[in-house]
Amino acid sequence: MDKRDAMQYSPLTLAFLGDSVYEQLVRKKLVLSANRPVNVLHKLTIQRVCAEYQADAVKLLLEKDILTVDEQNLLKRGRNASGVSAPKHSTVAQYRSATGLECLLGYLFLTGQTERIEEIFNLIWESDIPVK
Repeated sequence: MDKRDAMQYSPLTLAFLGDSVYEQLVRKKLVLSANRPVNVLHKLTIQRVCAEYQADAVKLLLEKDILTVDEQNLLKRGRNASGVSAPKHSTVAQYRSATGLECLLGYLFLTGQTERIEEIFNLIWESDIPVK
């Protein structure tokens, strides 16, 4: 899909897709790291897929200054989307920030930028962001 067509989707629709992209990458890393019981894999996945962790990941990406201007704008677009309500375990700011990351990943996925997704994801995965 070309970039213009992908931008026609709402930020929350992009985030809906990006959430699954991100979670699949987390699950893949965990499965490939060791053969573990499913309940352990689930707990480890939740630690990195939660809004708190993803909000920290956004901070990392912004501090490292690796995102293009367009990617930063997509983060903001997702973060500022209306209709976002945070779950009990995270703040509204954390949830909005996580939605921004998911929006970016959804857009990159739709536009076929899988190498860029991997680059961003690997930076997050290899960081020292504490898991909750």
